[in-house]
Amino acid sequence: MPKIAQLLRLLAAIDEGRSSLAALKAKLDPERPPSTRTIRRYLATLAEAGFPWRYDRASGTYGFEAGYSLRRVELSGNELFGLLALKGIATSLGGNIGASMDEMAEKLASVAGPGAQRAAEKPAVRVHLADPQLDGERSVAFELLQKAQREHRSVRFGYVDKTGRRSRRHVDVYGFVVSGGRIYAVAYDRGRGAKRVFALDNVTAPSIAPQRYTLPADFDIEAFAARSVSGIYSGDPVAVRVRYSAVVARAASADRVVRERTLLDLPDGGVEIAYVVADPSEFVRWAMKWGAEAEIIDPPEVRSEAVALARDVLARYAPEPASNLYNGSTS
Repeated sequence: MPKIAQLLRLLAAIDEGRSSLAALKAKLDPERPPSTRTIRRYLATLAEAGFPWRYDRASGTYGFEAGYSLRRVELSGNELFGLLALKGIATSLGGNIGASMDEMAEKLASVAGPGAQRAAEKPAVRVHLADPQLDGERSVAFELLQKAQREHRSVRFGYVDKTGRRSRRHVDVYGFVVSGGRIYAVAYDRGRGAKRVFALDNVTAPSIAPQRYTLPADFDIEAFAARSVSGIYSGDPVAVRVRYSAVVARAASADRVVRERTLLDLPDGGVEIAYVVADPSEFVRWAMKWGAEAEIIDPPEVRSEAVALARDVLARYAPEPASNLYNGSTS
């Protein structure tokens, strides 16, 4: 049997991950099994060619490294939908994060069956998300912060907060949140002794510091963001109850704005949802998107905040007094 044919059989046997040395010999040529020396020479040839085979001493079998296979991945209907959704998210996000996700989706499609490849070429799934765009300077900053987070190294940078105040920060980056078209770094601020959230587009001149850190065992980026509408606020939990009309009940029920919530269907077709939130003010602003179809019921202080915000909005849209219009003044 030609050597190339034996090498192909050897690859197929290794891919199964169940063959011992004796079994490999038998699969290469059942009638005239090659010698141990020949098998080892073939294995060396495969290793030199880049095939990551390994020998499992516990089971006495040969196989490929975890995650590597010569076989195509056949995706189920749900898995194919997930792949298309991933490509849709990548398209919607755009920029650096979108490009990274799209590259991963392309790799998955390349090892999937022909049906998945055809579907990925013209996706039928569109996921709309806010699009975080990073210019050249911000892209470099994001890459540096990611590198620091992966290697557990501290970072120093300049920062401008939402009031315009400038400061220098020395932080340990724990993770990232993408929300509302912006990228945020969740980090421990060494100067302030507490976790803080930094908008990437407000970071300037970042540099990796010599200090290293250990990520706290109890830190979970999902848990950190679970009670915040935007995913960037944390604080003591507050229970807020909202009543939605039948017009938006289904949409409100489907909108998992925070992780912890309890739904109660109402006789009129509406729904009452109790949310556990970290920042009531942020939640009030979010609830206003439902207009008059949503009403914050309690607690009283959060309801009062919603009333005050509604009055401010009304005042913004109130018609100008006739005297102001006559005098040509503006509000």
